[in-house]
Amino acid sequence: MQAQFPLIPEQASNFAPDVDLLMLFIVSVCLFFAVAVTAAVIYFFFKYERKHVSEIGVPIHGDMRLETAWIVVPLILALAMFAWGAIVYVDYRHQPGETLDIYVVGKQWMWKVQQPTGLKEINELHLPVGRDVRLIMASEDVIHDFSVPAFRVKMDVVPGHYNTMWFRPTRVGRYRLYCSQYCGTNHALMGGWVTVMDPGDYAAWLSGASGAEANPLVAGEKLFAEKACITCHFADGKGRAPSLNGVYGAKVRLADGSTVTADDSYIRESILQPAARIVAGYQPLMPSFQGQLTEEQIVALTAYIKSLQSQPPPATGAGMAAASGKR
Repeated sequence: MQAQFPLIPEQASNFAPDVDLLMLFIVSVCLFFAVAVTAAVIYFFFKYERKHVSEIGVPIHGDMRLETAWIVVPLILALAMFAWGAIVYVDYRHQPGETLDIYVVGKQWMWKVQQPTGLKEINELHLPVGRDVRLIMASEDVIHDFSVPAFRVKMDVVPGHYNTMWFRPTRVGRYRLYCSQYCGTNHALMGGWVTVMDPGDYAAWLSGASGAEANPLVAGEKLFAEKACITCHFADGKGRAPSLNGVYGAKVRLADGSTVTADDSYIRESILQPAARIVAGYQPLMPSFQGQLTEEQIVALTAYIKSLQSQPPPATGAGMAAASGKR
């Protein structure tokens, strides 16, 4: 039976071997010098201990070779640690093009997960083995931190902002997930399980609870109509707000002349703070939905807008973003 808190968690993701090798290198170097320095201190303590009260120490002059060695060697080792760590970090932050996107919302004191089909879980996350997974995370209250030790990944979950992280599960099994950022009274209870399954088993599990009502795309389309977004965002780009066709993932030209990529964070900001970044050619007419939508509803609207990515934008280019009227 797997230990509840193993000293070294098993390696269950693509990042785990690299992180463990780096940590082994750093710990080995630290232990080597700790032992070497301690042994030297003990040795010289006895070797140069004053044998008689009248003894006077012999003057000692510096040795440039020794001084050079204890500057150059630690410098090389420190740079090696930095370079190795940078390689691991860049790989960790460089997300693949094709990922399984799953939304995670932290809330005192639980994790709410939404699969691509709309299936919702609490303190549980089911994943297929061997598939690149991207978690898109937000918080409804305070700062949390999503951590899966067996995957060697963790990321802060910040209110008012989307953070993302990716990994590839490499071993079927059941692994603990934690909140590793103190978030209040029941912080220690804010945990759960990640279940990694064979692709076929995952597909069967996913299809067991994926109905139209649960699908975030369907829910988002319904919200889009309920919040009267369709009265401004015309597909042909002739409305008071830009068309959303082809917007997701595209470069958006803003009124100040700058551009921004229409990703999840941009869409969220456009819903809650529409006046923050106005699209070129449009007026700041959209009201803010701050406090009127839950994170799940924002996720659903984002899923619907993302589904319009395959739709051709208006020929006039009026569909290039919606910061001034996206809902």
